[in-house]
Amino acid sequence: MPGTNLTREEAQRRAKLLTVDSYEIDLDLSGAQEGGTYRSATTVRFDSAEEGAETFIDLVAPAVHRVVLNGEPLDAAEVFRDSRIALPGLREGRNELTVVADCAYTNTGEGLHRFVDPVDDQAYLYTQFEVPDARRVFASFEQPDLKATFRFTVKAPAGWSVISNSPTPEPKDDVWYFEPTPRVSTYVTALIVGPYHSVHSRYEKDGQVVPLGIYCRPSLAEYLDAEAIFEVTRQGFDWFQEKFDYAYPFAKYDQLFVPEFNAGAMENAGAVTIRDQYVFRSKVTDAAYETRAETILHELAHMWFGDLVTMEWWNDLWLNESFATFTSIACQADAPGSRWPHSWTTFANSMKTWAYRQDQLPSTHPIMAEIGDLDDVLVNFDGITYAKGASVLKQLVAYVGEDEFFRGVQAYFKRHAFGNTRLSDLLGALEETSGRDLKTWSKAWLETAGINVLRPEISVDADGVITSFAVRQEAPALPAGAKGEPTLRPHRIAIGLYEHRDGSLVRTDRIELDVEAAGLTAVDALVGRRRPAVVLLNDDDLSYAKVRLDEESLRTVTQHLGDFTESLPRALCWASAWDMTRDGELATHAYLELVLSGISKESDIGVVQSLHRQVKLALDLYAAPERREAALARWTEATLAHLRTAEPGGDHQLAWARAFAATARTPQQLDLLTGLLEGSETIEGLTVDTELRWAFVERLAATGVYDEAEIATEYERDRTAAGERHAATARAARPTEEAKAEAWASVVESDHLPNAVQEAVIAGFVQTDQRELLAPYAERFFAAVKGVWESRSHEMAQQIAVGLYPSLQVSRATLDATDAWLASAGPSAALRRLVSESRAGVERALRAQAADV
Repeated sequence: MPGTNLTREEAQRRAKLLTVDSYEIDLDLSGAQEGGTYRSATTVRFDSAEEGAETFIDLVAPAVHRVVLNGEPLDAAEVFRDSRIALPGLREGRNELTVVADCAYTNTGEGLHRFVDPVDDQAYLYTQFEVPDARRVFASFEQPDLKATFRFTVKAPAGWSVISNSPTPEPKDDVWYFEPTPRVSTYVTALIVGPYHSVHSRYEKDGQVVPLGIYCRPSLAEYLDAEAIFEVTRQGFDWFQEKFDYAYPFAKYDQLFVPEFNAGAMENAGAVTIRDQYVFRSKVTDAAYETRAETILHELAHMWFGDLVTMEWWNDLWLNESFATFTSIACQADAPGSRWPHSWTTFANSMKTWAYRQDQLPSTHPIMAEIGDLDDVLVNFDGITYAKGASVLKQLVAYVGEDEFFRGVQAYFKRHAFGNTRLSDLLGALEETSGRDLKTWSKAWLETAGINVLRPEISVDADGVITSFAVRQEAPALPAGAKGEPTLRPHRIAIGLYEHRDGSLVRTDRIELDVEAAGLTAVDALVGRRRPAVVLLNDDDLSYAKVRLDEESLRTVTQHLGDFTESLPRALCWASAWDMTRDGELATHAYLELVLSGISKESDIGVVQSLHRQVKLALDLYAAPERREAALARWTEATLAHLRTAEPGGDHQLAWARAFAATARTPQQLDLLTGLLEGSETIEGLTVDTELRWAFVERLAATGVYDEAEIATEYERDRTAAGERHAATARAARPTEEAKAEAWASVVESDHLPNAVQEAVIAGFVQTDQRELLAPYAERFFAAVKGVWESRSHEMAQQIAVGLYPSLQVSRATLDATDAWLASAGPSAALRRLVSESRAGVERALRAQAADV
């Protein structure tokens, strides 16, 4: 939005000038059922270091009625511009400011989001403030290093609940008076308001008692598995408090499953908001429960790393997110009683592949990114900030030692509680506990961009004995347009040696060593040994690097990938094969054959579902056009065969049902989907419940079997918010010019759709089987995207810029059209980045198609 940016230099000047003490925020939400605007009154007390200085406070609001600074009214029309209220003539020492404004409910998932549940016609509200959206609800100094206490007073409709960071009080005449919070940043304050359903419990240990709450809409209450969520939460409390040696720092811990949430969850202090798709309405595989548990633990970790101790500025956002990701996975792997001790397998096969993809885009950047302004950070919630950073933290733990790492973290929390820090503060604490000099390590790993490749170089004599062994490290050139230079780095890795034993591949030895940044590291310990069947670099996934197999190991893995007894080496080999396919080193048809030969032996359901997604993506984008249809037919036949032979009622059967639904194409296959929906066909153990029904309906709509009448009938069965989204996807998926025009107009030519419905329409609009039908929209995208970016909120504009880019039009013409637009349109840096990333996807697909021979 125009005028809403904030630069780092401005934030630094304001932080040098101000010390903020407290906010008192009074919101009148009594009209929330009707929507529109609401009255927001804020009193903020702060100290100024200079007499007569001028600064500003942030606010995004339709109208400002009153601004009073130190008892003197200011002309609101004069001092309020765009998103700022100018504050002239400050006193040295204590100042008091009151701002009264009308603020607006949103339907974009930013600020105070308002949603009406079609089941009960009740409104449900929640706030989402990261990065800069507390200013949509109250006047605030919107930067992380100006912490303060916050006292909320909220008037709400009778019978509603109001939840915030502080414990929930009893209302008086429908007004809720909350106690002040501890000192926290603006972006982790929160309000959740509405007739929510709740379940309560406590965490108790050694005299500590923390009230726990779980909330959702009443229409989801029957599906809320609260005890399972409490169990994961308690495991997290136990593990984090032991590892961090610092008691949970807030007065209670609520988890609120809220509608139309843009992200997975948000770490509001003591009042975590989570997307309510994690309240599962239908059967899901254990991988979905594992993902939900990781999200729960990720946000709980933020209570210490992010909320208790907060980054000074957004260039250290990675540290917040990477630390929460690393510790959430480590907790799942190590916590007593955890259902997911294999969580590092999931990380290697999903999160890490995200990081590798991101790190090979022209927008690649150091983990510690240069964040010049808010626009920079808004597009930086990416695979480097989360997954690469977490991978590098895992490498750091291997480098300094786990005990030393957590002792450093403990000192860090005690030293900086309720304050703000820079990366150097954490590294300093780790240097103290480990005795390692981390400055060189930090420069190589955190301050440079790009990825390394590790390859084994093995010589063997006629008797099969290793005569030389070395690990070669390469630093490929950064993508065109990326800033920086290729960098060789120190890696702490393990090398696993695997042999055939009774039809399985079993690790017979493991060597851990440092790979030097010089490029070639000799491994003398392996010289003189008999060459094993497989040599796996980076076994146990300690470091962050693309790994390649030597020729003999690749031959063995290609034939026996499913024979590894452990899930993690299988996942590492699957990930390597996928990366080789993306790089054009392994032909797409060969990747398909590899998956078909090994997936039946893959027991990890998360890996199976990742392979489903990757095969479909490879066939849609990376297969040579002349090979694509035959390959898709082969894959679809395999999905159906696995569906029919999978264990009835099991996770694998459900996963194969979804894979089949995503690609069914022949009349007979589509007839089967129809029959399963209507009940004339059955597969033993397969329950076609609500969500699976919609997966079938969406495919039947995309192939032209179902039209509006059938979609409307299905929606009548499921008149819920989720049903509304699914119906929107199905309508947009229909293979007609009229359906595409209607979908395009609703998203691009109108801004009335809520965020979740807009996302659903985009998902239906883009169908890989409809390239020709979608081709005319490439030109329309370039004509519209800049205007959309400049007129919509960030979340809504980013959905459109990424989702409607013509990624399916894999051709030189698409690259040329993109280049022409980049050269002439003058887009903002954030929009330029998003479009350039999408362009890189088309360029990669062209290379992979050329290699699929």
